[in-house]
Amino acid sequence: MTDKLELYSSEAIELLKVLISTRSFSREEDEVATIMFDFLEQKSLKVNRQGNNVWCWAKAKDATKPTVLLNSHLDTVKPSSKWTYEPIQATLEEDKLTGLGSNDAGGPLVALMAAFLCLKDEALDYNLVFAATAEEEISGANGVASILPELGDIDLGIVGEPTQMQMAVAEKGLMVLDCEAHGRTGHAAREEGDNALYKALKDIEWFRIYKFEKVSPHLGPVKMTVTQIEAGSQHNVVPDLCRFVVDVRFNECYSNVELHQFISSQVECDVKPRSYRLNSSAIALDHPLVKRGIELGLSYYGSPTTSDQAVMNFTTVKIGCGDSARSHTPDEYIYLSEIKEGVKIYYELLNGLCIIDQDVVYKK
Repeated sequence: MTDKLELYSSEAIELLKVLISTRSFSREEDEVATIMFDFLEQKSLKVNRQGNNVWCWAKAKDATKPTVLLNSHLDTVKPSSKWTYEPIQATLEEDKLTGLGSNDAGGPLVALMAAFLCLKDEALDYNLVFAATAEEEISGANGVASILPELGDIDLGIVGEPTQMQMAVAEKGLMVLDCEAHGRTGHAAREEGDNALYKALKDIEWFRIYKFEKVSPHLGPVKMTVTQIEAGSQHNVVPDLCRFVVDVRFNECYSNVELHQFISSQVECDVKPRSYRLNSSAIALDHPLVKRGIELGLSYYGSPTTSDQAVMNFTTVKIGCGDSARSHTPDEYIYLSEIKEGVKIYYELLNGLCIIDQDVVYKK
């Protein structure tokens, strides 16, 4: 197996160089999706594609077995003007590979793929599916969420993001609220009107000071931040409408629907969520997958950043090579040694996995 790990790790690194050197901004992943499709097809796999999402099964799906999903994303953010390297070009300097998407999430993507290839010919007690998907960076509707119905029931998902191969056992959800305070216009020089801006300030102060009771051991408290405000048309008119936006980052103790309903009951303004899509997630520390990771020397933490976990309604863990601190930064990079170690750890996490009646165990 060591030879196979080394072979697929080397092939994964060469593929990553090609992916880095190909434009793949969110909603523009067509070319990299084709590259991934062709690569997997050359491995004698039956590859599926929907939009810019590509997936394949290790073997024909067996309805009597549980399913494990390996998923990471193809898309990148757009590079800033601060890059000193050519961003859409793979630059290798000894162990260091620089280029847009090398760390987020090219490294985790190809490492998951290499582990999948190592496992595809083995006798597994579960269905194994690998998916390289689109629009993660914009939480787009045409990304992994669009193909989950095609995959059917998933019992366990491993989401590849740069975590230094630590296990993100919880991830904050995100809900953006569009708020409107309503008043009545009047002349600013007279005691007329009902100032919507003043009414909004009362609610904004509530968002600033309110503390939710439930605090997560991994993610901490719910955090609400007012980030935008707009009111008024001219200096001498009392505004009858004030709009403001609230960014809500919430832990696994609350659902987004629950939070919206409670917030609406506490403030006077109208509160409209842009979406209920981006949920918080968590996996129990006594889950055997987490326990297996701890046995392998992996640590765990709660992640403040949002990933495709947010649209998955099944048990997931986020883990991958690379460092989240490098994501979306000029001269983004990953080390080849990190990718190779990631392939090895993914393989060790998945090898011997057996899911029985929704419980996860490892064969001895």
